[in-house]
Amino acid sequence: MIMEKEVKASSGYTMLFVLLVLIAATIIGIIMTMNPLFLLLIPVILLIMVGFFIVNPNSSKVLVLFGAYKGTVKENGFFWANPFYRKIKISLRARNFDSERVKVNDKIGNPILINVILVWQVQDTYKSAFDVDNYVEFVRVQTDAAVRKLAGSYPYDNFDDEQAELTLRSGMDEVNEALETEITERLAIAGIKVMEARIGYLAYAPEIASAMLKRQQAVAIVAARKKIVEGAVGMVEDALTQLSEDNIIDFDDDKRASMVSNLMVVLCGDKEAIPVVNAGTLNG
Repeated sequence: MIMEKEVKASSGYTMLFVLLVLIAATIIGIIMTMNPLFLLLIPVILLIMVGFFIVNPNSSKVLVLFGAYKGTVKENGFFWANPFYRKIKISLRARNFDSERVKVNDKIGNPILINVILVWQVQDTYKSAFDVDNYVEFVRVQTDAAVRKLAGSYPYDNFDDEQAELTLRSGMDEVNEALETEITERLAIAGIKVMEARIGYLAYAPEIASAMLKRQQAVAIVAARKKIVEGAVGMVEDALTQLSEDNIIDFDDDKRASMVSNLMVVLCGDKEAIPVVNAGTLNG
């Protein structure tokens, strides 16, 4: 299996000096001797000029000679190489990819909208240049495929018990880790290093968003009511116990039931309680 091979090219400044000397020699020779043989130096000059290239920071040049991979120049600077080399530029900079929002079904079949934010860079220039047709397009397509697979592996949410199962909404750290692993495996063939992958947008599809919002609100209301009732029961119990211990009032079963009923109504009601003055006895 062929892997990336980093090579060092010749200094471009040395060959530039040689080029200038040849140009000067050609011009002087033609002018002073009128010898047409000096014209033969022109193709040599042109070939030398083709060999110059520049490698910018965080960039590289893949050198190919008649279909044979000869190496990759990653060092920054001004260089010269065999004029017959084909020089393929590949950027080594980190890149951001914000995928389009795609509609997919989650694990339980609910349509959702999801996209991913990916930070990647080329790690192996040979694989990026020769193992795939277009490595940028390869990143886009494989990331989209990984997102679709991930969305189908987890439910969007679990209303019955949020701790019972990992979901896209509640288990974001675990889901992002699984997403990064999946994308890393897919992009390895192209020599791509995944620096970060995470879900950037997550929501129900418009056709069910309204119904799911109502369901979420209902679950929240039920949970809130449950907490209110639990708190009210504790407060009523404390009140009855305190009244009995301080001998403020003696409760029979009817009085206790009436007191509990009134306190629960006051504590659990949505509206403020309206007091009613009892002009008779407690049982009147």
